[in-house]
Amino acid sequence: MTRLAQTSGLTDVQQEIVSTVRDFVDKEIIPVATGLEHRDEYPTEIVEGLKELGLFGLMIPEEYGGLGESLLTYALCVEEIARGWMSVSGIINTHFIVAYMLKQHGTQEQKDTFLPRMALGEVRGAFSMSEPGLGSDVSAITSKGVRDGEEYVLDGQKMWLTNGGTSTLVAVLCRSDEGHPEGTAPHKSMTTFLVEKEPGFGEVRPGLTIPGKIDKMGYKGVDTTELIMDGLRIPANRVLGGTTGRGFYQMMDGVEVGRVNVAARGCGVAQRAFELGVSYAQQRRTFGKPIAQHQAIQFKLAEMATKVEAAHAMMVNAARKKDSGERNDLEAGMAKYLASEYCKEVVEDAFRIHGGYGFSKEYEIERLYREAPMLLIGEGTAEIQKMIIGRRLLEEYRFQG
Repeated sequence: MTRLAQTSGLTDVQQEIVSTVRDFVDKEIIPVATGLEHRDEYPTEIVEGLKELGLFGLMIPEEYGGLGESLLTYALCVEEIARGWMSVSGIINTHFIVAYMLKQHGTQEQKDTFLPRMALGEVRGAFSMSEPGLGSDVSAITSKGVRDGEEYVLDGQKMWLTNGGTSTLVAVLCRSDEGHPEGTAPHKSMTTFLVEKEPGFGEVRPGLTIPGKIDKMGYKGVDTTELIMDGLRIPANRVLGGTTGRGFYQMMDGVEVGRVNVAARGCGVAQRAFELGVSYAQQRRTFGKPIAQHQAIQFKLAEMATKVEAAHAMMVNAARKKDSGERNDLEAGMAKYLASEYCKEVVEDAFRIHGGYGFSKEYEIERLYREAPMLLIGEGTAEIQKMIIGRRLLEEYRFQG
């Protein structure tokens, strides 16, 4: 089913990449996703397949062994992967954000060290901002990095770390008061540290512990963890960009493209929910005919399809804006907000179309119903998106009195 969410103006290469990913999703992800999800099992074979496709290096420049593709290409691939199983798109997304931050802000030595191996999927990335009790208030971060000769000593507890166990490189945001006098605005005294570690749980290097997977309602398979730093020592050359005090801006740049990614995930999950709903509506019969022939169901399908189209269009617009080099926080915020809200609504409508069977774990829509809420929270809640959108609109439409 490819009628909805088509993207105009793609090159032949982009079309081939997206088509290849869609085929992979149909053959390798959709048939096994629900079983893996119910077992909360990491999709090792799927990840290996994505490595072979080159997806871990999709946006990494060719000079570092990647494909050098655009954010739009990446977002369209994420849309397809999330259509198959949203957890797999999470595995790719956190890796991509760290690679993007390295590409945009890393020193040459940091790029040379990490990007070639990240392109192959040998080094797997994760990033960490949130802390217990912190939520969206990034300025309230308490984790600290203190200079000690040629090293920094990191202490603190981080939360909601996607790929926490399987990653080998984590970009961690901490406070670092070095060179920033008391009274400096909090966002100007934050630094991103590049922390290398072994995969797994427990003490993964001296001073760094990954306690274990957080048990979640949905978004299973992918490992979501805490990260505890207690006297963790890292070399000074592992400050992203080589200069302290820039971490907040580096992270926000990464989150901005991450919001396009979350919008793409919402589009993919909504597409799959529509496919399931429209298919089931033509098979299930009531009062002597398929329920798809009842006007109430046709209205519901019409609303679902319109929401899928609208979310996809906004996601594509936000990606293209970023690719053009322009500021896109307004477009990314709008796309993330709309796509996540519409995704929730489309999934719920598909769930309603399934009736009692939607409540059964036998049916794929049950999994989607548990996964969609995560998109309302990831990369900033709807309320945060509306704050960003509102502020940007007031900048653009300043009253000239």
